[in-house]
Amino acid sequence: MATARSPRLEHLIGTVLRAGVTASTICLAAGLLLSLVGGAATIANVLLQTGIVVLLATPVARVCVSIVEYAQQRDWKFTVLTLVVLVELLASAVAALIFNKRL
Repeated sequence: MATARSPRLEHLIGTVLRAGVTASTICLAAGLLLSLVGGAATIANVLLQTGIVVLLATPVARVCVSIVEYAQQRDWKFTVLTLVVLVELLASAVAALIFNKRL
């Protein structure tokens, strides 16, 4: 059985987290700049919302990468545990939408 945290997994997780935070920061900064300049308010709102969604989706992407990597390593214990975490994340998002009457 492979170790729980291989150097490759650490590298992949780091890459996913950096990409998510960078994309989110770019969207949020551009949206903020557009809203301060007073230009296209619709585009600014879309950029701000996109930045927030990307920032919230980054940990979910990290969990998905972990699931794939653990499955490739045939580390079934961590694969199942990480799948449980993903199901809990998705269930909480769906519950939040349902209780706020958005779904």
